[in-house]
Amino acid sequence: MTFKEAVSIVEGTFFWGDELADSIELRAACGADLMSDVMAFVKEQVLLLTGLVNPQVIRTAELMDIRAILFVRGKKPTPDMIDMARDAGIALAGTREPMFIACGKLYEAGLRSGGTRCI
Repeated sequence: MTFKEAVSIVEGTFFWGDELADSIELRAACGADLMSDVMAFVKEQVLLLTGLVNPQVIRTAELMDIRAILFVRGKKPTPDMIDMARDAGIALAGTREPMFIACGKLYEAGLRSGGTRCI
């Protein structure tokens, strides 16, 4: 599944990186607000779903080679976060759906767990 497809499934919108979205292949997803869980359990080619909106999310994604972040519950990244993501080549999108529903829709569409404790 591509990031563009995932964003469409959860009826999301892009904050940055929509031009990259077709080229970002996702094999799994991880829904987490604790970046320590992301660092401990994430696999390759994962979509990070989070309600946490601070620069640490972008830093963690960069460290873990995550190229796509989906903010849930209508959360929006700050302009500084968008700049950081642009510099790192990380696409950002958001959905109004809560984490549970967004993860469920993506799971139903075929995206599986991105780690031992990630949905």
